[in-house]
Amino acid sequence: MEMVSAERLLALIICCCICAAYAKLSHFRRLSPYNFKLRNNLPSAYSYKTQYITQNIDHFGFDNGKAFQQRYLVANQFWNNDGGPIFFYTGNEGDITWFCNNTGFMWDIASEFKALLVFAEHRYYGTSLPYGSASFTNSSTLNYLTAEQALADFAVLIKYLKQTIPGAGRSPVIAFGGSYGGMLSAWMRLKYPNLVLGAVAASAPIWEFEGLSPCNSFFKIVQQTFMSASDHCVANIANSWGTIQNFYGQSGGLEFLTSSFSLCKPLESKYDLEDLMNWLVDIYGNLAMVDYPYPASFLEPLPAWPVKEFCQYLSVPLSDKDLVVGLSNGVKMYFNYTGQATCLNISESSTSSLGDMGWSYQSCTEMVMPMCSNGTTMFYNMPWDYTAYSVECKNQWGITPREDWISTQYWGKDIQSATNIIFSNGQLDPWSGGGVLQTVSSSLIAIQIPYGAHHLDLRAANPGDTAYVIEARIQEKNILKNWIYGIPSF
Repeated sequence: MEMVSAERLLALIICCCICAAYAKLSHFRRLSPYNFKLRNNLPSAYSYKTQYITQNIDHFGFDNGKAFQQRYLVANQFWNNDGGPIFFYTGNEGDITWFCNNTGFMWDIASEFKALLVFAEHRYYGTSLPYGSASFTNSSTLNYLTAEQALADFAVLIKYLKQTIPGAGRSPVIAFGGSYGGMLSAWMRLKYPNLVLGAVAASAPIWEFEGLSPCNSFFKIVQQTFMSASDHCVANIANSWGTIQNFYGQSGGLEFLTSSFSLCKPLESKYDLEDLMNWLVDIYGNLAMVDYPYPASFLEPLPAWPVKEFCQYLSVPLSDKDLVVGLSNGVKMYFNYTGQATCLNISESSTSSLGDMGWSYQSCTEMVMPMCSNGTTMFYNMPWDYTAYSVECKNQWGITPREDWISTQYWGKDIQSATNIIFSNGQLDPWSGGGVLQTVSSSLIAIQIPYGAHHLDLRAANPGDTAYVIEARIQEKNILKNWIYGIPSF
């Protein structure tokens, strides 16, 4: 069975009166580096000030003279204003407060470096909406949602900080980012080396684009991560797709699936069955992303090594109803580890937040990341069809993707003339398939982290950290000292 049906797939975005227009978005466009519901209501673990800067909506043309307020967060309690560095986080596809509170590495090392911390929000996300509540009205108001415009926002903000904060003019700037934010931090160094001395690009899939990486790399790594926990688990998941489909033709089969997974809405058709399978695919990818060595609430509240925890329910060969029950128990661990959910919604990985809307648009313009599976892994056959993808984008947004633009704009694999970028990747992280895994030069340094998940090195130090991530952070600090102070990074 093919994964993507142009006629029917679960909506990624449901938003007020325009929800119907999004009811058929491609599953692949759901697979952004952050396919989850942001928990922006969590209390902050850190102390910072919220500030705003006026930014041009269009940095590269002169016809649109409108402006908007970009939000950024500042923490100066560690800073030596006589030359101390500025650690600048290049914001992702979401509310900047969430990323600020999940990037503890910057906070952990700020006092050692006597650094000023700045977390800049990406345009069209959080509260930094160029057209306010009308920002997502149509392709005209969305026309200025590009990585290039976002990088220009960051460049303008850095210049503003250096000009307006006493002492900041002498401060070297290091860009930090994880996932899409890591891509932006690397690209910031490529595009604005005059403003950014170096970049820490964690779990940054800058090569997850057409012609740069195999489209099946993501799902292959997901399987490898699950295989490290249990080979029976992988075999059970591989067999589960056919098992789930078989229940469609059985009397009471859909009711059994609905009951087993404790779904909030009953499965009633083959299209609902496809939605269930797509939902499971998302869960497996997310579990691999957040396979951290300690309990964390990055996507959902989860125990340490959640893939292993999930696989305990599938640790022996299972079939038929026993297989579905084992699978559902693992899923409930993922979505209901705290025991508070009364039912599970197969659209729960989607959210009506503007972050999802922004990423859907970006993935239909320049952020086209091909993903596929040929059915030889634990996933079923999921072909990549750029033509169908383009048709969906045209239907949803009225625009056609430019699948090669990122490679043109940000150098593709010809990055050897760049300098001062750390590319870190956890080997458990499926996004590492599109990352820079081998050191390119003496200052384009790749750090692979065994047993590391999605930008584990950017998270705060934890007693459960492995020796591998501790060593990676030490290496990163030594490289930063070399860039900033000229101290050799042995």
